[in-house]
Amino acid sequence: MELRQLQYALQIAAERNFSRAAEKLHIAQPSLSQQLSKLEKELGVLLFQRNTSTVEVTHAGEKFMEQAQKIMDAVDLLRQEMADISELRTGKVVIGSMPITGAHLLPHVLPSFKRQYPDIEITLLEDSSMNLEKLTAAGKTDLSLLSLPLMEPSLTYEAIGEEMIDLAVPANHPLAVRAQSDHPMPVKISELSGESFIVLKKGQGFRKMTFDLCHQAGFDPHVVFESNNMETVQSLVATGMGITLVPRFIARAPRSEFVPVYLPLADPVPSRTLVVAYRRGRYLSKAAEAFIETFKKTMNELMD
Repeated sequence: MELRQLQYALQIAAERNFSRAAEKLHIAQPSLSQQLSKLEKELGVLLFQRNTSTVEVTHAGEKFMEQAQKIMDAVDLLRQEMADISELRTGKVVIGSMPITGAHLLPHVLPSFKRQYPDIEITLLEDSSMNLEKLTAAGKTDLSLLSLPLMEPSLTYEAIGEEMIDLAVPANHPLAVRAQSDHPMPVKISELSGESFIVLKKGQGFRKMTFDLCHQAGFDPHVVFESNNMETVQSLVATGMGITLVPRFIARAPRSEFVPVYLPLADPVPSRTLVVAYRRGRYLSKAAEAFIETFKKTMNELMD
């Protein structure tokens, strides 16, 4: 049974005449009769009683037309829904985000996206970078906002932008005092070897970056406190409990009343590459592609 056969039968029932039905369907009458006979043979029932001047719908035909109309209505609705999604009038995107990114970058991205695509639903899932990679690989998110390197081999990505890394210290720290001198010098990471570090807990990508940068400078960071929340880390730094490294977007917009002093690091300035990751080979909807483009545009504006 084919959709066109349902359409043909419904047109015959509406016209009660093969010639008029064929004309409305823009096909030859013999072809219409042939398709109807094929359908009736498949169903094993007679849908129409043919007379010399009229066509009457049989009892089986009435039941068939009832269900056939429901099917064609559903097909029309499906086509309209697919057209809405294709033309970005509607849709849904599930986005995974690290807490750092969610707190400091998405407030810039999401309002812009919603202004352009008000009827596209956004679902946000926050988790550690390690868990987000697993969730994205399993298809639990359409996209995830992460930073390189990615550990999950089944993921691919589009680079969004490069974010510089700054140093956060208490206001009375010698490095903060030095920064206020007439000839301030950028801080070398190797200078931090004797400092107490406050870092994110395991599973957070930025924690690994902090450790990697310290190792490259020739030392293991002395960790005195750990937290799942970057705001907590910064607040502890501000109260004099230690120092930390922070992404520059966070340094630009601290939200806590306890605000550390942010200092630039020496060349080469460390950075992290922000990416939108998704499962390799996964179909990306137009809504997901639109979100990526909006994110890229917003990041470019923020970096200017």
